[in-house]
Amino acid sequence: MKKVLSVKKIIFGFLIVVVALVAVYHKNLTRLYTAVTLYDQDKIANNFLTMYQSFNSTVIPASTQPFYFPEAVKALPDSFEYDNNDILTQSFIEDSQTTGLLVLKNGKIVYEDYWLGHEQDKQHISFSMAKSFVSALMGIAIEEGFVASIEQAVTDYVPELVGSGYAGVSIKDVLQMSSGVGFNEDYGDFNSDINRFSRATAFGTSLDDFSASLVREKEPGTYHHYVSIDTQVLGMVLTRATGQTLTHYLSEKIWQPLGMEHQAYWLTDDSNMELALGGLNVSLRDYAKLGWLYLNLGQWKNAQGQIQQVVPKQWVIDSITADAPHLVAGENNPASSSPLGYGYQWWLPLGAEDEYAAQGIYNQYIYVDPDQKLVIVKNSANYRFTDKSLNWTAKHYAMFRAISGYFSKEQ
Repeated sequence: MKKVLSVKKIIFGFLIVVVALVAVYHKNLTRLYTAVTLYDQDKIANNFLTMYQSFNSTVIPASTQPFYFPEAVKALPDSFEYDNNDILTQSFIEDSQTTGLLVLKNGKIVYEDYWLGHEQDKQHISFSMAKSFVSALMGIAIEEGFVASIEQAVTDYVPELVGSGYAGVSIKDVLQMSSGVGFNEDYGDFNSDINRFSRATAFGTSLDDFSASLVREKEPGTYHHYVSIDTQVLGMVLTRATGQTLTHYLSEKIWQPLGMEHQAYWLTDDSNMELALGGLNVSLRDYAKLGWLYLNLGQWKNAQGQIQQVVPKQWVIDSITADAPHLVAGENNPASSSPLGYGYQWWLPLGAEDEYAAQGIYNQYIYVDPDQKLVIVKNSANYRFTDKSLNWTAKHYAMFRAISGYFSKEQ
């Protein structure tokens, strides 16, 4: 009998230990499970809408004076042309697993729809569209005197990076994804640097420490190589220079002035440092406001008719300009790893006259066509995104241009 009781005590004690471990590590286990299953076909859409619930995050409150775009809803064009073939617009929307699509023309919402669980008041992960928000904050920080010049080295503000691949690299080179730091950004490669980073994020590992672990590969300012950690370094510069969290600075300088309708979330590590390179979770309409702000060269007219220069005009112009050969769009540019051109954390598509875009993996876009006074925002949960043979990026720009042309004729 005593032996039976002893075994029961051991089992009971074991169960208590298990329960205690689950309680302690529940958040890490949840984050890890989400990270491992993030892009699974049956989970991806919901994951992209609930990232801030699975990971650490901060809250950016909705504006106390929300701004609402007027609406004049119309239909989209039936089809668009790509590679001499007609593609049905609705079929492409479905094929690319679109969760939200909004078209803003002349300051009015002319199209808006949601699928796969997305809704008007839900926040969708930005992925790398967050980079364009960080760029805007850098322009504001320079205007306010927190950062002296983009010619300064990032290590002037972040001494922890001395000895890393970022030692002596200018803020400008980091802004233009020309830091020279080695990094494998292939999401289809399990062992790539970006996927190692994603797994580190799942465990709450210090983002600052990860950034400081990277090494130099090329001479800074000579080659355009997309390195997401470059934006993380910009976030580090901003927090050190302003003495504020990115969340607070974004709330004060962009969320409130633009009258953002909904609160947003910014993923963080366990040290409360934001995932600057792609951790914003924002509603579709509020993403559109950043596009409209840039279309108007950083100027914003609020609901009361007051005009404010939110982001410096020259900063916006410089941000959407490829000012060196290695940044110019070109299929065969030997100094670029991408056929798209690049500015200060904004993409400049090949063949564009004045278009530019914020882009995130799995087909997130804020597309801006200034001369047509048009902004398109697209959220997606495209589980086939890593299949390069499907040419998702080129097809999206073909659709965006067709939509822009279509609404141009509507005027």
